[in-house]
Amino acid sequence: MAVAVIQEFPIQGADRTTNVYDRVQEALDARANPPSGGLVHTAGFDEDAGVFRIFDVWESEDAWDAFLKDRLMPIVQPMMEQGQRPPVTRVYQLHDYMG
Repeated sequence: MAVAVIQEFPIQGADRTTNVYDRVQEALDARANPPSGGLVHTAGFDEDAGVFRIFDVWESEDAWDAFLKDRLMPIVQPMMEQGQRPPVTRVYQLHDYMG
């Protein structure tokens, strides 16, 4: 069953840079080495909600969990140890997916 994964980072003041996101994306190299089970990836500022939001669709929650554990956390864990706040993350099963 496909799942949606939403990660939200609160916007800090007037800062609209994507430096942290860009560093993570560069380290992941997902364009050249796409994660297994990843179907859709989007990212952008939601000014109304006051967040930088990442919205992904994965083939399954197992695929998301494997990506999180094996590829994403080894990159972001050192950043969090240096004070980068973790995102608010929500995962839910999709009733419908047009892909």
